[in-house]
Amino acid sequence: MTILVTGAGTGFGYEVALRLAAKGLDVIAGVEIVAQVHSLEQEAKRRGVQLRIEKLDVTHEGDRRKAAEWDVDVLLNNAGISEGGATVDIPAENLRRQYEVNVVGPLMLTQLIAKKMVLKKKGKIVFMSSVAGLTTDPFAGAYASSKHAIEAIAEAMNQELKEFGVDVATVNPGPFLTGFNDRMFETWKTWQDDPSRRLFDYSKLAFPHEQYDPEPVFETTIGVITGEIDSYRNVEPKEIIAQQRQQMDSAWTRKSNEGLGKRTELVQKAYDIEPGTPV
Repeated sequence: MTILVTGAGTGFGYEVALRLAAKGLDVIAGVEIVAQVHSLEQEAKRRGVQLRIEKLDVTHEGDRRKAAEWDVDVLLNNAGISEGGATVDIPAENLRRQYEVNVVGPLMLTQLIAKKMVLKKKGKIVFMSSVAGLTTDPFAGAYASSKHAIEAIAEAMNQELKEFGVDVATVNPGPFLTGFNDRMFETWKTWQDDPSRRLFDYSKLAFPHEQYDPEPVFETTIGVITGEIDSYRNVEPKEIIAQQRQQMDSAWTRKSNEGLGKRTELVQKAYDIEPGTPV
C-alpha cells in the first residue's frame, strides 16, 4: 500500500508520514519547499525509517502533474495554512492564498489521483479537515471557511466515488499545541494594508483556546489511513465532540441580535489568554 501525505514538511503530516514509514508502509512524503526535504530526510535517518520525499506544493500545477504519475493507494490531503484575523480586516491577497492552499490546490490534486483510483476500482482519500470545518471562532473566519469548504467537498466526494470503490473520510483535529494555531495569530504581520483601518489591534490577540497534546491526532489519522478506523468523520480529542455538536446546534436557536453591543466571550478570551497555553 502506497500512501501519499501532502504537507509532510511540518506539523501533523510530518509526524504521520514518519510513523507510517515506521510501520513498514510505502510512504511518499510531499513537502511544500525543497528546504524541507533535508530536514525530513535527517529525521527519517535518526528514526531508522525509510520514506520517499518529494517536493509537492499543492498550489503548483507542475508539482500536481508530477504527483499524478505516482501509483497512490491512499491520499492524505494534509497540506494547509491558517490565516488569522477578523473577516472584515483580512486583505484579499491573503484570503485568496488561504483558499488556494487549503481548497483549490488539494482538490485539483485529488481530481488527478482519484481518477486513477477509479480505474483500479479501489483507493482511499482522507482529508485533514478541522473542527473549524464544523464550527467557527472569531478571528478564524477565513481558515474556518476553507475547512467548511473541505467538509462540503469531502461529503460530496464520499457520495460520488462510492460506486467506483473509492473510500473518503475526514480527520477533524481540535485545538492542538503544534504551533499551527499560534502562527495563525501572527499572519497580520505580513499584511500589505493600512493598519490604521483595521478593526482590531492584532498585537494584543492570541488563539482563544487552551491546546491539547497532538498525540491522539497522529494515532487516529494513521488508523483512518490503514483502515483500522472506519468512521467517516473523526474528531480529536474525543472529549470536545459534545461541545462541537452543541455549538453547531446553537445556531438554530440563537438570535441574530443576541448580545448586540457587547464583546463576545471568545473575543475577550483572545485578549486575555497567553499564546501556546496548554490544556
